[in-house]
Amino acid sequence: MAVFLTLCLGYLVGKLKYKMFTLGTVTSVLLVGVGLGLLFPEVQIQPPLKNVFFLLFLFAIGYSVGPQFFRSFKKTGLPQVIFSVAQCVICLVVCWACAKLAGYNAGEAVGLFSGSQTISAVIGVGQETIKGLDISGADKESMSNIIPVMYAVTYVFGTAGSAWIIAFVGPRMMGGFAKCRKDCELEEAEMGNTLMDQPGFSSSLREVSFRTYKVENDWFGEGKKVSDLEGYVLSQGRRLFVDRIRHNGQIIDTPVGSQMIYKNDEVVLSGRREFIIGEEAWIGAEVQDPELLNFAIRVTPVMVASKSVDGKTVKELLSQPFMHGVSLREIKRQQSISIPVRENTVIDGGDMLTLVGLPYDVEAASKNIGRAAKQTTATDIIFVTFGILIGGIIGVLSFKAGTVPVSLTTSGGALVMGLIWGWWHSKRPNYGQIPSSAVWIFRELGLNMFIACVGLQCGPHFISGFQDVGWMLFVWGAIATTVPLILGILLARYAFKFRPGTALGCVAGARTTTAALGAVEESLHSNVPAMGYAITYAIGNTLLILFGVVMVMLFS
Repeated sequence: MAVFLTLCLGYLVGKLKYKMFTLGTVTSVLLVGVGLGLLFPEVQIQPPLKNVFFLLFLFAIGYSVGPQFFRSFKKTGLPQVIFSVAQCVICLVVCWACAKLAGYNAGEAVGLFSGSQTISAVIGVGQETIKGLDISGADKESMSNIIPVMYAVTYVFGTAGSAWIIAFVGPRMMGGFAKCRKDCELEEAEMGNTLMDQPGFSSSLREVSFRTYKVENDWFGEGKKVSDLEGYVLSQGRRLFVDRIRHNGQIIDTPVGSQMIYKNDEVVLSGRREFIIGEEAWIGAEVQDPELLNFAIRVTPVMVASKSVDGKTVKELLSQPFMHGVSLREIKRQQSISIPVRENTVIDGGDMLTLVGLPYDVEAASKNIGRAAKQTTATDIIFVTFGILIGGIIGVLSFKAGTVPVSLTTSGGALVMGLIWGWWHSKRPNYGQIPSSAVWIFRELGLNMFIACVGLQCGPHFISGFQDVGWMLFVWGAIATTVPLILGILLARYAFKFRPGTALGCVAGARTTTAALGAVEESLHSNVPAMGYAITYAIGNTLLILFGVVMVMLFS
């Protein structure tokens, strides 16, 4: 019951916000757990409980980023991969140097690393690695208990400080806000402008619309074919389709290209709203015809698995014959990152595209793109449990570097198998289905259940542990957060020569700080930073977790 009370109160505290500052769910759950642990020191937490949830969390992390992780090693993604690796190494080295100068032990170093770099999973990875050290049981317990203390103290600046540095210091280091915003506008223009980016239009314009017009323009003369009308609007830069026609009172469903359209007919046009707005100016007046507009359409998420689609731009995809009658509403990467739908946006394998159109058109497009996502809430439990089992077996294998035992640990094994399984599912979508809602539960509840257990366990030792490390922990945490970010921004600008918006997105991604991504998008008035976030997040999330093992090894 103590665990669920911790989760409930932690989520309540995590929702509190003052201006742009919030503790976040993970830190709130940890602090509530620590508080309850201090009040009720008799609460006992069984180790298998927290370990099961932690393994589910790590597997879900790997599954989410797996497709992007492996695809990033292709030529087009290599600069961002190399940058992400360099950024992660800088984070490790700076934290190691701070811990050395402060005189910290392995547990304290891991806690500093996890909090200052806001990578909560390192808590579990570090504790598991410490268990394998050749030291006394009392020392293992002491090191394990101090990790969440260090994490809780350094995480606050790790989160808020990272967002502030990337969103407000970063643009100044890139030449100023005006220059960065101008460059983002230019980059957006190169990706293909859409009406939704103009002042006065909201994000709802991304959706696909169906509207009815009465044919009145003399252009139709003695009649035009459906293919003539669609070809004409395409030549004007608008991608629209004729889905229905009313001729002499009769409704013509799914008209073929040779179907004729005459004056005084009513036609239903479909397309993205930025294309369809204003068509009445030359076709005729928009009319209300509920019967004509009352027909079934299909909205289907489709995972990109076809080699012929992987790497194409949105414009190239939409020009394919199998995309006739189909509009692209949304692109999701790693199940949660929204990618702008623009002409020159590159589509990656494993991306989830939301297609809209008539059922038979969407079905045909889905078969050529990959496979429509199953509209189901069921998770392939065999797939999940077998993956974690294999990862655990791989993780327990170890070798000795001198006198120090080195292994991937069961945590690292679960993460690696999640990466492999996620990549495999992107290639064969028929197998290993885990709905995004289930992935969210594994990630959110898995991590916070683990954190709640850690907080309750370390609560009785929290005050004494903090007294041991002293107030200088705040200073070391701030240094360990700030220095890698400053170096990363300079590296992105001068060594890799990334453009400002992409550069700041890369820094946020390599540090896996979603809060900073949102902050920099807001400060630059652009979603261009998201284009640098996806690949670097996949690499950074994996490396920083595994570096928890390395940090322990460095202090052993």
